Formats: sequence, C-alpha cells, structure tokens
Amino acid sequence: GPVVGSWYRILDWLIPGNTKVVAVKKVILDQGAFAPCFLGCFLAVTGATNGLSVQDNWSKLQQDYMDALMTNYCIWPPVQIANFYFVPLQHRYCCGPGTQSLSSGPAAADPVPSVPSVPRLAVVQCVAIIWNCYLSWKANRM
Repeated sequence: GPVVGSWYRILDWLIPGNTKVVAVKKVILDQGAFAPCFLGCFLAVTGATNGLSVQDNWSKLQQDYMDALMTNYCIWPPVQIANFYFVPLQHRYCCGPGTQSLSSGPAAADPVPSVPSVPRLAVVQCVAIIWNCYLSWKANRM
C-alpha cells in the first residue's frame, strides 16, 4: 500500500540504478531497516487494536516478533531481489501529471516520483497476500 510504495520511492532515491549490486543493496536496506521496524509496528498496533493491555501486548510482541522476522527473511529477500533487479526501472512508476520518471535527462528533476506503478507493487502484492494471511494469523493467535 501507501507505506510500501513510499518506501520504494525512498529506496530508489537513496540507491538509484538497476544492477545486481544495486538490487542487493536495496534488499539489505529493505530487510535490515524497513522490515524489522514495520513488522514490530504492525504487531504492536494489531495487539493494541485487539484490546491487549500494554503489558500483554509487550509479552505477545516478545513471543511473536523473532519468529515472524525469521519467516520474513525466508520469504521476502528473494522476492525483493527479483523485484528490484528484474522489474525495469521505467515500469516501477507511473508517469502522469505531477509525477516525474526516474530516467536520466531533464524529466528526472524530481528523483522521487509520487506514484508507484502496477508492475513493482503487483510482484510484491502477489506474495503479500500469503504474507498478510500469515501475519494476521500470527498477530491474532492468543
């Protein structure tokens, strides 16, 4: 969704390019910084919205976080390598009124476009269906 799309724009701004080395750098940053933070926030917010007390939420987070993170590391790095390396840069974002492409040249004045395209998010969302089912089960299991 919007959080992941924004994160991809930030990644492309921080680490521009489409080589194998660039893809690996993006995956390292994605899995080393974004995934642990996002996962912790997701589990904590889910616990809070399920009515857990702060103490129970903390206990559940301690119980579930590492297992969920290790499962994340089994699923997402290969998906993200494919996403960052094989999905061509020109297909990662839509270009339209108010947006800029990441291609070289005068149109690339704004290196962080505002709208991600379907191909990159489509790759992620196909895997995310299964991932979200797992996270929902994990977060709501008592």
